[in-house]
Amino acid sequence: MPQLLDFYFDFSSPYGYLASEKIDALAERHGRQVRWRPILLGVVFKQTGAAPLTLVPLKGEYSLHDFARSARFLDVPYAHPANFPLATQHAARACYWLHDQDGETARAFAHSVFRALYVEGRDVSDLDVVLDLAAGHGADRATLAKALAGPALKERLKAEVDSALAKGVFGSPYVVVDGEPFFGVDRLPQLERWLACGGF
Repeated sequence: MPQLLDFYFDFSSPYGYLASEKIDALAERHGRQVRWRPILLGVVFKQTGAAPLTLVPLKGEYSLHDFARSARFLDVPYAHPANFPLATQHAARACYWLHDQDGETARAFAHSVFRALYVEGRDVSDLDVVLDLAAGHGADRATLAKALAGPALKERLKAEVDSALAKGVFGSPYVVVDGEPFFGVDRLPQLERWLACGGF
């Protein structure tokens, strides 16, 4: 089985979206597989004292410009959402629920959530939107809705976020390969070189 690299992201992260469109192909070029691990930046920000980039004075205006420019540079479609920043716990919990059944389905669902938000302009904080997207990948809508309302998935996501924090994850996207962390979509070239050379 190919060695894994961990891809931590929040669906509300534009840079996480951009990385999501490139990370699997990058890993595959080097015989690796990606373990997709959604987290909640709101919880992370409480630990780091950070805030969504768009809400930070001066940085906010630049970040909006850079999201679009970075998307053009990476040749990834992008339209900034009208509802932003937004809550993503439903999508993150659904992703883990799907992953426990089939990893490839969870990956496809994650792509559909990102694209629904950053290409189609859909509000993925809406539970019905998340259920629709999951149903589009074969999930039973009623069963998933019940699971999302229960305590087990809430605890699962909390445990995943706590685990990420314990490993030093402080943002999105955050990739860990063989214990080496890389933060930000702009670190993908460094990540690729690391995989090619075994370190530098």
